[in-house]
Amino acid sequence: MTSIQSHILDFGIRRANFFGGKKVDPQGLRRRADRMAGAIRLHKNVRVAPVDAGPVPSEWLIPQDAPEDRALLYLHGGAWFMGSARVYRAFVSRLAHASRVRALVIDYRLAPEHPFPAGLDDCMAAYEWLRQNGNPPSKIVVAGDSAGGNLTLALLVALRDAGRPLPAGAVALSPATDLAGTGESRRTHLHLDPFFSNMKPNTIIEDYITSHDPRDPLISPLFADPSGLPPLLIHVGDHEMLLDDAVRFGDRAGAAGVQVKTVVWAGMFHVFQMFDPFLPEAREANRQIATFIRSLLDDNSAPSEATLPDRRFS
Repeated sequence: MTSIQSHILDFGIRRANFFGGKKVDPQGLRRRADRMAGAIRLHKNVRVAPVDAGPVPSEWLIPQDAPEDRALLYLHGGAWFMGSARVYRAFVSRLAHASRVRALVIDYRLAPEHPFPAGLDDCMAAYEWLRQNGNPPSKIVVAGDSAGGNLTLALLVALRDAGRPLPAGAVALSPATDLAGTGESRRTHLHLDPFFSNMKPNTIIEDYITSHDPRDPLISPLFADPSGLPPLLIHVGDHEMLLDDAVRFGDRAGAAGVQVKTVVWAGMFHVFQMFDPFLPEAREANRQIATFIRSLLDDNSAPSEATLPDRRFS
């Protein structure tokens, strides 16, 4: 049974009506997100250190006593046109503290001003910057949510295809893996999804991909060959329109021999993990994520089945 807090948050998200306007206004939504960024505080034992990760403006979120030779590269969500390191500062600070790892949150370039592949290029540049600055690939984990989950998986595919060393593993929260929109849950679960149930027709995806094929594996990782990717943890709520994006990618990765767990959270909405100060399900999910990250970085070996949670259906 889902918590009463989840029902309250569902109601509040629907009332906020982020994407319910006749036209999506990137600048307006960015300002709105920035205003909301201070609602949840940075973890008290984590400090912020601005840094340029090569050409990419970024922030280090550094827990006390975190080792300097390992890093979490976090790629924020926001439908490729909003979100920032500042907006994600509080959430990632708590994740970094629980994982006992420094987290680099990057401000990759956003559409429509900078469509594909600009954002992915920035993710590649930040990963290479980490490698060149004392963080071996075996001590890097990549994570991201929504559009950032898309970029997380696309980054793994791009690195593999370029013959570059892969990170120790990755975490994808509610990843958008199919910009061709072939998943049934985009229709069958739309009314359940508080973020997107009121969304009007818009050009968000078109503004990101422009003239590229939506089935390009670096745009829609669902259509990539996942062979050879590192261990993956995927979280998604069963009230999400992106449910099929997450589950189908996990199934394809597992069939290709990738060590992967897809955890489907009963009654949960898009990127519910960000609400862990209020939501017990988010706290449980983030403990799972932190355990997974630590298992990858502490002993430089693939996580055991004990550290990879089973699917959780309603």
